[in-house]
Amino acid sequence: MANASSAATLSICSSSSSSFFSHIPTRVPSQFSFNHQKPKCRLLTIRAAVYTAPSPTPMPAASSSGIVLVDKSDSDKVNRLKSVYLEKIVPILKEEFGYNNIHEVPGIEKIVVNCGMGDAEQNSKGLEATIKDLSLITGQRPVKTRAKKSIASFKLREGTTVGIAVTLRGNVMYSFLDRLINLGFPRTRDFQGVNPNSFDGHGNYSIGMRDQSVFPEIRYEALGKTRGMDVCITTSANTDNEAQRLLALLGMPFKEGAGPTVLLRRKRKKAHHFDSKIKGKK
Repeated sequence: MANASSAATLSICSSSSSSFFSHIPTRVPSQFSFNHQKPKCRLLTIRAAVYTAPSPTPMPAASSSGIVLVDKSDSDKVNRLKSVYLEKIVPILKEEFGYNNIHEVPGIEKIVVNCGMGDAEQNSKGLEATIKDLSLITGQRPVKTRAKKSIASFKLREGTTVGIAVTLRGNVMYSFLDRLINLGFPRTRDFQGVNPNSFDGHGNYSIGMRDQSVFPEIRYEALGKTRGMDVCITTSANTDNEAQRLLALLGMPFKEGAGPTVLLRRKRKKAHHFDSKIKGKK
């Protein structure tokens, strides 16, 4: 009987204790919590360095006309035309013309952009607007060109402003030529290629453009009077054939089936030739 009573009391105590502890919150307050920092252990990572032999540089892709096409990787570069010239065009020119030294390979020295304005003295606002547009196109502020001597028939005095001009060199020059070839010419109305006979005989090439709005820097709605400009590309080539091949590899869209022609000038006859003909008739 004693054992049964003790077991009954134990069951009552256990049930009462379980009901009592069930009301106690199991969450420990923050003031009694202990911050146990986990031991930091460095994880050793082994990286295997795999050496890959450099693959040979592929030959530049060329179209049927012989123009070096710009790769997609080159299009992301800032001065892509300059990199294409140094990496691809120089070896091609050296092989075609048989240059012994790399410094003999022709290159572009400078580009002069000229815009004539006959009413520059009477239209100061138009002059400032043209200077602003040309600076946006070329990336460099142009200077005013002035008359060197007075011409009475044209009502021109010495020192008056007759236009603006800018000379480009270096990276700015390659950037402007890239935009001229790939953006300016394709947006020109009824464009069928540039004239290949515009060389001066010393490797320099001149282009005339009637409208400046073909460049995307000029907003069409903000365009006032349409003005043209002259672009003169100065190269270090000795002949026109070398200069034309250089510009063609850079992407200049020449007209098909034409090339630089050599003008044969007739000898000027002197006075004694005419005297002999007159004497023969007599």
